Amino acid sequence: MAIQGHIFNQKADKDSSIIFAAFTEKKNMVDLSGFDENGASNPKNTIFGLPFTEEEARLVIVPIPWEVTVSYGRGAARSTEQIFRASMQVDLYDSDFPDSWKSGYYIQPVNPKILLKSDFLRKEAELYINFISEEEEGLSTNKFMCKSLKDINEGGAFLTNWVYEHTLNLLEQGKLVGLLGGDHSTPLGFWKAIAKKHGSFGILQIDAHCDLRVSYEDFTHSHASVTYNALEQIPELERVVQVGIRDFSRGEWEYICNSNYRVVAFLDRDLKKRQYEGEHWAKICQEIVDALPEKVYISFDIDGLDPKLCPNTGTPVPGGFESEQVQYLFRLIHKSGRRILGFDLVEVGVGENNWDANVAARELWQLCNLMIANNNPQ
Repeated sequence: MAIQGHIFNQKADKDSSIIFAAFTEKKNMVDLSGFDENGASNPKNTIFGLPFTEEEARLVIVPIPWEVTVSYGRGAARSTEQIFRASMQVDLYDSDFPDSWKSGYYIQPVNPKILLKSDFLRKEAELYINFISEEEEGLSTNKFMCKSLKDINEGGAFLTNWVYEHTLNLLEQGKLVGLLGGDHSTPLGFWKAIAKKHGSFGILQIDAHCDLRVSYEDFTHSHASVTYNALEQIPELERVVQVGIRDFSRGEWEYICNSNYRVVAFLDRDLKKRQYEGEHWAKICQEIVDALPEKVYISFDIDGLDPKLCPNTGTPVPGGFESEQVQYLFRLIHKSGRRILGFDLVEVGVGENNWDANVAARELWQLCNLMIANNNPQ
């Protein structure tokens, strides 16, 4: 059973079909006659080996190499390169959406300035975390640490604003946009851009964690605070539906229970219990979809999956989903007639055998195909 979210049965907005139809697709003028979709992928092309430039692509993927506030494992800031390489092993045929890719996908280069800033502030964050955990003297007496904390929090605000401006510019060009993290703090600016462009919307959050802390380790732009920040800063955010939650604090629980249904949480243990006792995943997914508003953003923290699929993610937690369970839910959102405004895939770790990136590349492929199919005129 969901926390504050078991009984929603929303009817489709009568105007949604008009809005949906108005969201038209630019005609793809790329000549694909020389491209062999059944052949080996060419890494000289863009992600998945596709032969599109940013101008030609309908969907643009923005990598955000940022992990300043990670609280356990590192690596998410540098996962894009591994995901790109792994994407060359993904076959392009999707039996549900076989021609989505022909609308064009493109991944932007990693911004080196953002990565350098992340690396610098991450070192500052590590020093600060060690200080507050080991030193007995008060923070106020250590000017160096006070400055570090200020710089870290200002860095988070800078990143949020950078992402906002960057993604809003793409949205204003008529692009569909997906974000590739980085840690889970990275999409806050994108959510603000979505609100600016589309008005009221909801977020489906696949995650092991609620991310509802006011701050974590004194970092106000922590990956553990991103959903709290969104709810506090984005009035257009109608509801957050969290699915797969299995690690949370008392304060986060109280926030959910006092949210007046603005946060609806489906705990992993409850979802498992219902399935063990005979409920079908299809029925449970329909309940999740019913809790969503008509315009939906998908935020996919990969630690929502079973850790066997993402062993190097920053904060793995036992439990979680199989990949196909999540993709079934996403497809059900599409079938419901709800409009998907954007997505992010975050917290992908870097491993020696590239397994995390392999899984992430395939999740990303499914998200891209779904995004195009959902936004095609009907």
